[in-house]
Amino acid sequence: MGAFIKSAAGGKSSRRSFAPIAEINVTPMVDVMLVLLVIFIITAPLLTTGVNVNLPQTVRTKALPQDDKALTLYVDKDGKLTLNTEPVEFDKLRAKLTVVRQANPDVRIYVKGDKDVSYGAMMQAMAEVMGAGIVQVAFVTDPPKRSLRSPR
Repeated sequence: MGAFIKSAAGGKSSRRSFAPIAEINVTPMVDVMLVLLVIFIITAPLLTTGVNVNLPQTVRTKALPQDDKALTLYVDKDGKLTLNTEPVEFDKLRAKLTVVRQANPDVRIYVKGDKDVSYGAMMQAMAEVMGAGIVQVAFVTDPPKRSLRSPR
């Protein structure tokens, strides 16, 4: 980085006294900020992960508290299980959840089941969660569309 030094007398005297001009060149900073902005714009949509399930809609729903420690168990319409972003076989679910519960006894699980999945598959998944000793379990649904709400 350099500084420009100009003559205090305007350059007319034989003996020159120089005074530094303290100006900041902001062009490199703006370039770096624009590059960072482009990077964040491109990567932000990639950060959302999950499994696409068609959630059922209910009339009375309330928002669940956001919890970073909570797990999400997805049950798709074919009955396949996914714990957060990792596919899990049904017979290994209880063992995996038992290990998680031992590490964190207050763990919560949100169950997102496709509306087309059979009732039996959902109850088997719930039985495995409860069998692992996890008691803080909640089903997640989508809020209803306008046509499903009862008139007030």
